[in-house]
Amino acid sequence: MRVEGVRGMRDILPEETLLWQNLEAEIRTAFSLYGYGEIRVPLVERVELFSRGVGEETEVVDKQMYVFPDRKGLQLALRPEATASVVRAYVEHGLYARGDLAKLYYLGPMFRYEKPQLGRQRQFHQYGVEAIGSLDPALDAEVMDLAWHLMERLLVREPSSEVRDPELRDEPTANGPRSTDHGLLLRVNSIGCRDDRPAYREALRGYFAAHEEELCPECRRRLATNPLRILDCKEERCRTLSRGAPRSVDHLCPSCRQHFADVQANLQALGLAHELDPTLVRGLDYYTRTVFELCSRDLGAQDALLGGGRYDGLVELLGGPPTPAVGFAGGMERLVIVVSAHHGATEASEPALDLYLVPIGDEARREGAKLMAALRRSGISADTDYMGRSVRKAMTVAGRSARYAAILGQNELARGEIKLKDLASGEEKGIGLAELVTSPHSFVR
Repeated sequence: MRVEGVRGMRDILPEETLLWQNLEAEIRTAFSLYGYGEIRVPLVERVELFSRGVGEETEVVDKQMYVFPDRKGLQLALRPEATASVVRAYVEHGLYARGDLAKLYYLGPMFRYEKPQLGRQRQFHQYGVEAIGSLDPALDAEVMDLAWHLMERLLVREPSSEVRDPELRDEPTANGPRSTDHGLLLRVNSIGCRDDRPAYREALRGYFAAHEEELCPECRRRLATNPLRILDCKEERCRTLSRGAPRSVDHLCPSCRQHFADVQANLQALGLAHELDPTLVRGLDYYTRTVFELCSRDLGAQDALLGGGRYDGLVELLGGPPTPAVGFAGGMERLVIVVSAHHGATEASEPALDLYLVPIGDEARREGAKLMAALRRSGISADTDYMGRSVRKAMTVAGRSARYAAILGQNELARGEIKLKDLASGEEKGIGLAELVTSPHSFVR
């Protein structure tokens, strides 16, 4: 009987993984440019980490978590997101005691039980950053600038390291966005601090109570428990109502109001195009003050590329000292779709190998095996045929998998050489075997 994979847990096959690896490398490079170091947290955590940190009333905890007991009855969960895990590690390992800003990033799988669809699976992959230890509004803006820079790297064809004509370089202007914004747009809002929340919650409750019959069943329940969650509903009737709801920015204390004004001033100075979105609250309860989404004007209704914001109370909630923090997260599956749409699948179609050996005869196979072992130890990627193919068919395989074909037969062995063919240009030349082993990079470029 054939055993199939679990629904929503998708295999990523070799023809896809090259693009994933390229994106992950760009993500790591961008994050390191801004001073972030990688942290790797477990896939499995205690359930209470997410029920306390993310919020019991959120859909993530209430409906989507994979929860199970271990052999001793301890309730565990597959992580549905990474921020709570990163903060748990920050507290558990006493990183706050260093008295410095902790800049951390992560890449890895998360798990949520929801309807599988394009770009969203039950096992999905996230990348993100967490900057823990500062309330400076300039840090909020820097995190958003990092998100913007990352998308520029991924969605613009020119290599980000390329030196371009200074007259053509995209620079912030004194009064607005960069001259070329590549269709990117920041949506920003402030939902205030914990002290602002009660009055705003009551204002929302009063507004939505007058429209209760127009709400979806889930939002009628939210009306009693947490009306802020109604703003995050994806049902069109609820979204329409939310556009007329009281705005969080009108219920900010003086400190939060000043913080948000400073964030926007920093965004303006950086030249990042942004607009106020009063309905933006994000889906997790730990958010405070600044929330944002980076969107693409080219994607239609589902335009969000990534999102994040401040979570100034989460460290304290999980047992650490009062510590402000800000970060963002994005989905790899979504990113793969967007990048493929922008650039096509050219990244994944590049030859994976430097050299493909086509041996003719048993002696050539034995000598070829020794040659490949030496080349691989010199950093040349190489492979050969193990399927008993004819020379013609082996050359066909070489043509779609490598940059060079190396033909080795009795005549070549007798001369102590190998025939190297550039599969792009068709150029062939004989090279001494010893010469190829000692200086492989002179011939395989």
